[in-house]
Amino acid sequence: MTTNVPQITWINGSPVLPAELDILAGVQADINAAFGGGVNPSLQTPQGQIAMSETALIGNKNNEIAYIANQVNPSMASGIWQDAIGEIYFIYRIPGAGTVVSAVCNGAVGTVIPVGSVAQDTSGYLYSSTETVTIPASGSITVQFQNQTQGAIACVAGALNTIYTAIAGWNTVNNPTAGTLGNLVESRAAFEARRFASVAGNAVNSLGSIYGSVSAVPNVIDCYVVDNPTNSTVSYGSTGYSMAPHSITVSVAGGSSDAIAQAIWNKKPPGTSYNGNTSATVYDTNYAEPYPSYTVTWLIPSSTPVYFAVQLKNNSQLPSNITQLVQNAIIQSFSGEDGGTAAGINQTTYSGRYYANVNAISPAVEILSILIGFTNIAGATHTSLTFGIDQLPTISASQIGVTLV
Repeated sequence: MTTNVPQITWINGSPVLPAELDILAGVQADINAAFGGGVNPSLQTPQGQIAMSETALIGNKNNEIAYIANQVNPSMASGIWQDAIGEIYFIYRIPGAGTVVSAVCNGAVGTVIPVGSVAQDTSGYLYSSTETVTIPASGSITVQFQNQTQGAIACVAGALNTIYTAIAGWNTVNNPTAGTLGNLVESRAAFEARRFASVAGNAVNSLGSIYGSVSAVPNVIDCYVVDNPTNSTVSYGSTGYSMAPHSITVSVAGGSSDAIAQAIWNKKPPGTSYNGNTSATVYDTNYAEPYPSYTVTWLIPSSTPVYFAVQLKNNSQLPSNITQLVQNAIIQSFSGEDGGTAAGINQTTYSGRYYANVNAISPAVEILSILIGFTNIAGATHTSLTFGIDQLPTISASQIGVTLV
C-alpha cells in the first residue's frame, strides 16, 4: 500500500517533520485515489472534515516521535528520560526542600542550641536549625533554620518568632530578613543545570566533585564552590570575601551540617584549608577505632534581601489584583520556578530576566521599567545585581513595589 502523505525524514539522527499543509495535501490525494478520483477537496465537505482529522492525528503522531527522539538530548530531556540521563552520573532528582531562613537567637552566654532545634513562624510552620551553635558573649547568634515542609513557602521578615523546642537559656528567635524560598520536586531546568555542573561528582580532588557531592545533600537549595590556589590571601567576588592561601570556600544554603561536612570531606583534596563561618567534625572510618577526626569548615551565606520597583502603564484592562499578580510573577522568576535560572549565590541577576513573566500576566500589561536594588524599594535603581559568595538572595512580596503610571 502506498500513500501520498510525506514521511518524517532523518538527518544525522534527528527527525525533520513534514509541514502539516503538506500532510493535508497528501491525505486529500489518498482520499481522492480511494474513491476513484473527482472528490471535492473542499474542507467544508465530509471528506474534507475526514482529511483534516486524519492530518491532525498524523501531526500529533509526528510530534510525539520528535519529542521521544529529543529526550536523549540532556538540554531537552524531561521526566523519567531526564532522570535516566542523570543516573548515568549517579545524580538523582532532588525531591524538594524547605524555605531557608537566617534567624537571630538570643539567650544566656554559653547556651548550646543543638542541630534540629525547632522554631515556629506566624503561619504555624516549623523550622529546624541546620547546625549546632553556642551563644557567644554578645548574647546573640545568627542561626540557619529550614522549613520542615517542602515547597516555596514564604517566610517574611519577623515571621519566625516563636521557640518551639524549649531549651534552657534560649530566650528569643527572630528573622530580620525574609527566607530564601524552598521548592517542591526539582524542576527540569534546575535538574539539568545541576547535572551540567555536577558531571565531576563521581571524581575527587576537584571543585566540580565537591559541588556535585554537596548539592546532592538532602535539603540543600543552593551551593557554590571556589578555591584560592595562590600563596596569598585574595578578595573574591563582588563582596571581596577573604580567602586564605591554598584554600577552598564552599558556600551552601540548607541541608544538615553533618551531611554537608561529610560531603565536602569525601571530595576535597588532602591538605587543603577551608574558609567559612560554620564547622563540623567528620571521622575517617577506614581505620579501627578510635577514628581519626577532622574539622570541616564551610560558609553559610547571609540572607540578602533584593528589592524590585516595577512601573506599569495604567489602563482599565489591567486585572484588579495586578499588584499581587506582578509580585507573584517576580517571585516565581526569582526562584527559577518559571523554568529559568534562579537568583543564587555568587550570581548576577538582570532586571530583563523578569519582563517575560510579568508580561505573561495579561495582554494589557505594558512594562515601563523593572529596577532592582539591595537597600529598599526606593533604592531599586539598577538593571542588574551581583551577589557575593557570602550572600544568599531572598525575596518576599513586601520587597516588590508596583506603581501604575
